[in-house]
Parts: sequence; structure tokens; C-alpha cells
Amino acid sequence: METTESHFLNWFGVIFFIVVYSIVLVFIPFYKKMDKKPIGTYIAFVIAFAIEMHGIPFSMYIISWIVGKTLPEGVLWGHTLFGSIGHLGMYINIGCAIIALILILNGWYHIYKHYWSKEKGTGKLVKTGIYKYIRHPQYTGLILLSLGMLIEWATLPLLILFPVMVFMYVRLAKREEKDMLDEFGGDYCEYMKSSKRFIPFIV
Repeated sequence: METTESHFLNWFGVIFFIVVYSIVLVFIPFYKKMDKKPIGTYIAFVIAFAIEMHGIPFSMYIISWIVGKTLPEGVLWGHTLFGSIGHLGMYINIGCAIIALILILNGWYHIYKHYWSKEKGTGKLVKTGIYKYIRHPQYTGLILLSLGMLIEWATLPLLILFPVMVFMYVRLAKREEKDMLDEFGGDYCEYMKSSKRFIPFIV
């Protein structure tokens, strides 16, 4: 197996990464405590990432068993981009994490200050901060965190879970927007015209 053995059987590292990547969920104000399946999918993604990066490389074993030979690091497991561009995958992951944290914390601050902190959910429509540009910054942040993990350490579970998670958050965002339309009516409809769902100025 062509890999650095120090990567694996580091269970402290597994726990550390799970805690670090999961703590952002504290700052995700799911509207009216909606469906928690997207949260579960994100946590499963994080666990798969942490275990395969520092615990046991299940994907490598599975792929090797299927093809009948050991594959080098970077073929559907491990540092996918390392062979051609060095540590760029790791740097991309770090960059994604920084941007994701900014989106999540900025979104949390404005939604908590102007909506969730009001009694009985009677706060005003939030259009300040990052909400001026996108309607679901926390979901964008979680997807961006997951994308960074996938780019740095692509494995079979992550490749399977990522599109499932994106689908779930898109569906959840659309459902929340329907509720916002019921609550704020024409004001939210106008807000939708001036903002994007996930990516500023794009989509």
C-alpha cells in the first residue's frame, strides 16, 4: 500500500476532525426546526471523512478488492490531487473552510439578531449582511465545507454522500422559502428577486 502509515489509526485525529467540523451546526438556525435529515447527512459526511483520513482507509480496501490490485493514493481515496499539484487539495480545503465559516457566522449573527431573538418568531425579514446577497448562507457554508473535504480527501462514501447532501439542502431551502412567502408575502417575493439562493450573483 503506497501511503504514509502515520495518516491512519490516529483515533484522536478522527475525533478531533468530527468535533471541529460538526461544531458549526450550532450556528445553523434551521427554520421552525425543520427536517433534520440534511444535518444527519452532513454529520455522516464528516465522520466518513475523518475515519478515512485518520482511521482506516475503507475506500482503498474496497477499490483494491474490486480491481484486484492495490491502487496508489489519489485514486478515489486519499489526497486526490497530490500526485499532480502537491498539497493544493489541502489548501483548497482550508480556503473553503474559511469562506464557509464567514458565511455561516455572518448569517447566524444577522438571522439571530433580527429574527430568531424576537419573541414568537415575529422578527423582521432579514436582508442585511450576507443575506443581502444570498438567502441561505448557512447551507452554502455547509456545502462548501463538504466540497473542501471532498477535494482534499476523495473517497467512495464522500463521492456518494455529497450529491445526496446537496439535493437535501436544495430541497430544504425551497421548502423554507415557501414558508417565508407565507409569512412575509410580497416583501419576501421582492427579496427573492434581488438575491440568489446559494451563490451571490449566480444561483
